[in-house]
Order: sequence, then structure tokens, then C-alpha cells
Amino acid sequence: MAVIKIKDIRVMTDKELNKKLSELDNALLEVNTNPAASRELKKAIARIKTVLNERKA
Repeated sequence: MAVIKIKDIRVMTDKELNKKLSELDNALLEVNTNPAASRELKKAIARIKTVLNERKA
């Protein structure tokens, strides 16, 4: 799983971010046996949600 950097997230549109968020949510359900991968996915999901919330404010 590649790390999604915050600067890459910031250049994405809201529609792209929502799509990526749903993909990561589905991936999180599939890798529940690997703690390192699930931790990285949770961080990526948090980054995306943070950027979406910043844009709403």
C-alpha cells in the first residue's frame, strides 16, 4: 500500500477525494489481519477527511 501524501490529497477535487475515501474504506475491511497496513489505511482516511473538512470551513 502506497502512502498518500497530504500535498497529493490537496490537489484532488472533492469528487476524487470521496471516491478515494470509499476505496480506502473497502480496502480497510479486506486487510484486517495486517496491523501495519490497516494503520496506514486509517491514517490515509484521516488525512482525506481532514482535507474535506477544511474545505467545508
